[in-house]
Amino acid sequence: MVSSSHEAMHRIFQDYPGLFSRVSEALSIPFPRATAVSVLPNDVTETKPVDRRIDTLLRIDTQDHGPFLLAVEAQKKKDPEKPASWGYYLAYLRSKYRLPPLLLVVCQDRATAEWATRPEPIGFFSWPSLTVRPIVAGPHNMPVITDPEEARADLALTALAAITHAAGPEVGAILKALSTALRDVPEDVADPIIEFTAQGLGDRPAKHLWRNLVAVDLSFYKSYLSEEIRDEGRAQGRAQGRAEDVLLVLEQRGVEVSREVRRRVTECADHDVLRTWLTRAVTAAKAEEIFGES
Repeated sequence: MVSSSHEAMHRIFQDYPGLFSRVSEALSIPFPRATAVSVLPNDVTETKPVDRRIDTLLRIDTQDHGPFLLAVEAQKKKDPEKPASWGYYLAYLRSKYRLPPLLLVVCQDRATAEWATRPEPIGFFSWPSLTVRPIVAGPHNMPVITDPEEARADLALTALAAITHAAGPEVGAILKALSTALRDVPEDVADPIIEFTAQGLGDRPAKHLWRNLVAVDLSFYKSYLSEEIRDEGRAQGRAQGRAEDVLLVLEQRGVEVSREVRRRVTECADHDVLRTWLTRAVTAAKAEEIFGES
């Protein structure tokens, strides 16, 4: 089972090895289409006691250009020491496997993504012997997929889009498109997507929206996550939790919530009404629109 947001950001490439091809297309970075992908050991430890591990390492074969290595790193914040480690990884992989390595860094906030995008020269003065230039996927360039049909066409890419946009105002619409798309797929296909998305959102407010969307849109599933959601709902009180979720979604999207709207939502005890308000909160331009009043 995926155990953290960090894990989901890179492990999704292991479970859906062809995902890199679609990510590169989404980022408008041309690469040859993969013909085969295999997960390689991620241990790049030296003989001396220094433990170094790439988050995920893949070998990707292409039809016309041969194989290459893809190192996927999940980066949650700026780290001035990280480019040196990335340079080490790339040099080590080139030396060990004799294949061209690429580095993909997955981020969840724009500042970290923009920092990771900057080329890092390794050398002296004006002569870099090595330049670390990762491909970066984050909220600054990942697609905002809000059409259920588009989401259904590529569930893994949509899950990664939701993860990278987890802190942004677009996440609600992406999650709604994903939950709608998952209604029509087998449970064994939906379960890992549900799990990766839930873990990738971490402790952000969008996590509560996703749990409610799974509980409502995918209530017929009997997966571990779905059962966990239903157990939590019973323990916390469905109406109170749903009212909090309505307000969280509005606030997460940057919609101003007046005192009157907050009072009306928190005082409502009708679960069906709150469910309707939660659905409207995903797209409402103004908080008052959730009530559906002209």
